[in-house]
Amino acid sequence: MAAHTITLIPGDGVGPEVSDAARRVIDATGVDIEWEVHDAGLDVIDRYGEPMPPHVLDSIRKNKVAIKGPLTTPVGKGIRSVNVALRRELDLYALVRPCKWYPGVRSRYDDVDLVIVRENTEDLYAGIEFAEGEPPTHELIADIERLGGRAIRKDSGISIKPISITGTQRVFRFAFTWAIDNGRRKVTAVHKANIMKHTDGLWLRVAEQVAREFPQVEFEDRIVDNMAMQLVQKPELYDVMVMPNLYGDILSDLCAGLVGGLGLAPGANTGDDIAVFEATHGSAPKYAGQNKANPMAMMLSGVLMLRHIGEREAGDRLEAAIASVIADGRSVTYDMKPQRDDPTAVGTSQVADAVIAALR
Repeated sequence: MAAHTITLIPGDGVGPEVSDAARRVIDATGVDIEWEVHDAGLDVIDRYGEPMPPHVLDSIRKNKVAIKGPLTTPVGKGIRSVNVALRRELDLYALVRPCKWYPGVRSRYDDVDLVIVRENTEDLYAGIEFAEGEPPTHELIADIERLGGRAIRKDSGISIKPISITGTQRVFRFAFTWAIDNGRRKVTAVHKANIMKHTDGLWLRVAEQVAREFPQVEFEDRIVDNMAMQLVQKPELYDVMVMPNLYGDILSDLCAGLVGGLGLAPGANTGDDIAVFEATHGSAPKYAGQNKANPMAMMLSGVLMLRHIGEREAGDRLEAAIASVIADGRSVTYDMKPQRDDPTAVGTSQVADAVIAALR
């Protein structure tokens, strides 16, 4: 029997290619893993009637650990994000997104090493929305005017922004514990409490309370717009940043831009006893099947996964192998070359070959 049984969801678009590359390099570390492979996303809707079939969720619940390729969410088609649904269904309330610069990556910055912890279940991404023109929306508008004394235009669509004490406490306790376990020095709470006093204000107040439980970690807070400017001007001042869902989505892409782009941005969706690892980038369907996509974000998600399952030494070796391939600069995809049309760029599977060679 394998030491670890892990659910693998290849994804759609470029997902199967980057997932295969990640699986190969993870296996090359020598860690004993049995993979349970399940399909999800647009490609299975005709077969199962939904993009995330129940048997896939059952596999993740059983194994407690999964790694997934990107899944497409059609824009404006009425299908909610599969990724958002997965996080909510499994209560994966903390999304860890490290943004680390590796020598050899072309960037305006070097030596950046930031971590965003994004609350994953509340805020404007909770999915509580009311469409313009519908009777329940008109009823809600009338109730808001009656209860709050504020007029809302009748032709408005409305999204609700819930932030709870419970949700805020657990994500900050997770973030402080993660910081301690990973040798980090500081936690910064990101918010807009100066304007949204009853949601972001609650977020900040609870963050300050939780921080007192972890006196060994430095704590501070920043208003989100100032945080965006600070990250561009002096990212070296920051370490672990904790923020509500929407800000986390935006600023994690900003931080990825500091270190070379989404091709190097891993992610870990974590709950109390389940974790799902994924690359931050999307499914890029126009590149599907072309062996062009950069698999390193998926591989680095595998690094996070190995550390999570207690295989830290293997995770460290895999990260070092990926870093050596980046530093060497030959066996990388087109997006990591000085010129995107560089004829020496290699394909997705060849990156995996190079990382495996570096592991030996």
